[in-house]
Amino acid sequence: MADDGDNNVFVYMGGEQVVPHDVTHVIIDRSVKIIPERAFEHRRELVSVKFHDGVERIEKYAFRGCKSLRRLNKLAGVREVGQWAFWFCSALTEVEFDDKLEIIGSGAFRDCRSLRKIKVPSVRTIEYGAFADCVALTDVELPDVERIEFFAFHNCPNLRRIAIPLRDNMFAPDRYQRYTHFHYCRNLTTVDLVGGIRNTVTSLLLQRWTDDMNSEIDRINQVLPNTDVNEKTAVIDQWIRTVLRRMDHYKAEHNKLLKEATTLLELAIWKAKLDEKEDCSIEGRAKKAKIDTAGARINRRITSGANIVIRNVLPFLQLDE
Repeated sequence: MADDGDNNVFVYMGGEQVVPHDVTHVIIDRSVKIIPERAFEHRRELVSVKFHDGVERIEKYAFRGCKSLRRLNKLAGVREVGQWAFWFCSALTEVEFDDKLEIIGSGAFRDCRSLRKIKVPSVRTIEYGAFADCVALTDVELPDVERIEFFAFHNCPNLRRIAIPLRDNMFAPDRYQRYTHFHYCRNLTTVDLVGGIRNTVTSLLLQRWTDDMNSEIDRINQVLPNTDVNEKTAVIDQWIRTVLRRMDHYKAEHNKLLKEATTLLELAIWKAKLDEKEDCSIEGRAKKAKIDTAGARINRRITSGANIVIRNVLPFLQLDE
């Protein structure tokens, strides 16, 4: 036990070290890479834990039932939070995740009833029940998530917004093929797409394509408020599939027109070269025939197809794949 001002701070060294049941503040020693199973379980007086960036994994039940734990400072090196690791840490209001975290295990933050917002910049997998019964949770941002398992946010009645990427097969159903990820999240009304989808839509050649895609993307936030409390995940999943199919269709059409425009460009260049051989310059011909130079240029541009190329080729080059 070390003294830190007015607080008694326990320095955790790992291994078989026993943590006192009345501990209030903990510093994880830099030699510790893994917080072992049940290391701080039911330390009900524990208020704060200071991690370092060398901690790679927090194993299951490590902090279960630490009912006074209020905040976790930035988990800078943690790659995995194990099953039920912070289950029933009912006073926990804030967790800072870093960009190395990849897996949040089953029930890891279940019953963290004071937790309000979650932003996990790098997590790939959220296992079943990871944030179930987080009744104060209002906002979730998962910009890189690939898989969310069933019951992940079950019974989060105050959850209003989620931010997710546009990715197929992200919601894994249970063994009965039910989509229970947001069961009883009755206030979930907003889904924001993260990533480059909006830029891709803006770069589509035809405005009607862009308008149609934006309308489809925004449709979910018109539908969700009136969706049954137990059908929200299925509706979100189907909407993602629809957006992806439509985007693939417009990309294919876009690339088709790009190929046509490229052909026109090639033909226009060849025609211009042939015309140069026939006559060195538009100005020379205009002078001999006493015709309008500007009009001749416009006519040449139209007859060669260059007017189409100039207007339409550049937008294609900006389309994100």
